[in-house]
Amino acid sequence: MNSRVYKSLALYCLIIALAVGVTSAIGVFARGSGATEHGVSIRGEEFEYATDGVYAYNAERVVAEGVGWDALTLFAAVPALLVCVPFVARGSLRARLAAAGILGYFVYQYLMYAVFWALGPLFPAFIMLYPVSFIGVVWIVATLDIRSLPARFSEKFPRKSIAIFSGVMGLQLIAMWVPRIATGLSGDLAGAGLLGTPTLAVQALDLGIIVPLALATAVLAWQRKPVGYLLAAVFSVKGVTMAGAIVAMLISAWIVEGSLEVAPFALFLAATAAAGAIAFFVLRSVRAEGEGEVA
Repeated sequence: MNSRVYKSLALYCLIIALAVGVTSAIGVFARGSGATEHGVSIRGEEFEYATDGVYAYNAERVVAEGVGWDALTLFAAVPALLVCVPFVARGSLRARLAAAGILGYFVYQYLMYAVFWALGPLFPAFIMLYPVSFIGVVWIVATLDIRSLPARFSEKFPRKSIAIFSGVMGLQLIAMWVPRIATGLSGDLAGAGLLGTPTLAVQALDLGIIVPLALATAVLAWQRKPVGYLLAAVFSVKGVTMAGAIVAMLISAWIVEGSLEVAPFALFLAATAAAGAIAFFVLRSVRAEGEGEVA
């Protein structure tokens, strides 16, 4: 493939990384004073909401978690994408796969932000970042010869590990969110954790996007289908960032509220470590020779 394509793709990834870096930095450092007021939703749900900062008018717990998510993005995901940029410019398959996973993480994060946060000054950035990140994923996939991917991975490709991890993560999300949805539909809004929002946006996106992606990755990677190798790389990299973001969110909420949710913290800390190990072995199994070629 023409080297100009790779250089243009690398420049595109660089621009996204810088835009995400600025947006997440604003989220971290312009979060406001922490001042809150008591509120009651139209459904009678009582909660505390932030009164200043870029995330004003959101529940205090939501702001705390969002700042943790932004911190993970700023200090881990953005630098990781920046590291990929020069290698993407050279046509590295490993770098393109890693970049696709990071961009997939940005798609999810900013789609979530766009539909979940109360309207605020960063809303234009949210609705810009998730589609341009999605275009980046599509562009990367367009540079790949999917049918030849199995030949580009060595026998060290962790087929069983990625299949088990993806399947477990998909089933875990179902087990976590289906009861919570049922709780909300039963009328227990506090138990459902709406926090003044009109619906369960996180659960909707997880069950509608992440669960199908996880289960498809498990099945297709196990069967050694060509697209399974692509999904394995994307899902494992996204798994590191997403699970790590949840850990950061729980720590941020701990700082604000003074108590740590130990079970979820331990669960997602383990998931981050597992995803990190799997992502390492998936990317390491990419054959080094011919990385400047299309596949």
